[in-house]
This record gives sequence, structure tokens and C-alpha cells, in this order.
Amino acid sequence: MMGCLGNFLWFLFGGLWMGLSWWLAGLLWCVSIIGIPWGVQCFKFAKLAFFPFGKEVELGGGGVSLLLNILWLLISGIALALEAAMIGVFFCVTIVGIPFGMQCFKLAKLSLMPFGAQVRG
Repeated sequence: MMGCLGNFLWFLFGGLWMGLSWWLAGLLWCVSIIGIPWGVQCFKFAKLAFFPFGKEVELGGGGVSLLLNILWLLISGIALALEAAMIGVFFCVTIVGIPFGMQCFKLAKLSLMPFGAQVRG
């Protein structure tokens, strides 16, 4: 029940914009044929950005993931990570917003290394 309420409030107070940011990044990556793997990752994590409560992210991967993450970081990752971190700091200013800020920090970490990451939950 709390996860549903948390996801609903999250969607209203920031999740919509963060999810749309991931979705827009996915569209931009998919414009080129070469960028489709990055775009698919963006769409996968847009769902997480819309409704993050009750889900955990496990980072992992190997050498190929590292190479893909480096390219991702240079083109899209830093912007998405900064967006999530700044919104997270804003949420954490109040005690009530701390759970939302923690979700933002989870997304910021994911924004830096999405390849090899898996969403559980």
C-alpha cells in the first residue's frame, strides 16, 4: 500500500518529469541506428523513473558494459545524473521529502552506469 502511495506522490511531484527526461533521451538515441541499444536502456529506465518505489537497482556488467557506459556517460549520463541529483537535494531539504530524495539519488547513480544494471521488484 505504501509503495502505491509513494509512487503516486512521486509521479505527481517529480517522477513525471524525470521519466520524460529518460524517454526523451531514448528517442534521441534511437534516431540513429547505432544508438538503439542506448535508447532501449533509456526506455527501460524511464519506467523506473516514473514509478521507483518498491524497486531496487543492481549494478553489474563486464567489459562491454563498461565501454557502453563510458560512451553513455559522455553523451547523456552526466545530464540525467545532474538532474536527478539536484532534484534529490531539493527533496532532502525537508524531512518529508527524504524518501523522494533517496529515489532521485538511486536514479542519479543509475544515470551514470545504466548498462549492466538490472531492476528488481
